[in-house]
Amino acid sequence: MNPYQVLGVAETATDAEVKTAYRELAKKYHPDNYADSPLADLAEQKMKEVNEAYDMICDMRKNGGASRSTYSQSSYNNSGYTNTSFPDVRRLIKEGRLDDAMQILNGVSGTGRNAEWYFLMGMIFSRKGWTEQAYSYFQTACRMEPNNQEFMSALNNMNARRHYNPSGYNTANSSGCSICDVCTTLICLDCMCDCCGGNGCC
Repeated sequence: MNPYQVLGVAETATDAEVKTAYRELAKKYHPDNYADSPLADLAEQKMKEVNEAYDMICDMRKNGGASRSTYSQSSYNNSGYTNTSFPDVRRLIKEGRLDDAMQILNGVSGTGRNAEWYFLMGMIFSRKGWTEQAYSYFQTACRMEPNNQEFMSALNNMNARRHYNPSGYNTANSSGCSICDVCTTLICLDCMCDCCGGNGCC
């Protein structure tokens, strides 16, 4: 897979052009747009490809333009693990069999959920396009093993992606209102109506 072809940009494209192309495709294929559509599975697959391509380009540029084959090897190697605890899970993720990989991880008991377990769960959620869940798992992996470059790279890439939410809601800290602010306001208004002797605002 040529990541530039997936995003529809030239290899000479600027970082800003790459990011713009990624955002447009992420908005187009985001799972929220296909919740009740027969094209949901196809959209999920395309979203996975777009995410992988963007991560690939970011990693190549961060490492001074490393080749695609170098990225492909390094993103699923053991970086920090002489012997990976979950070789089957890594293989399944690489093959795109995300549900099978998650099933294996969910079967691991609490004591077996090491930093690599959280990293791989983050990889699964990232491929599914669930940015916030992926970021949370990557954070935990990095807290458990702060010196692991594989984990830190995944966290940094996901953090950059979180500042853009294709659903249109603002998830980053800003001066604007988030959906949580709206809900909190409505709850407070309802309580005020009750205190004034009403039976609710509606």
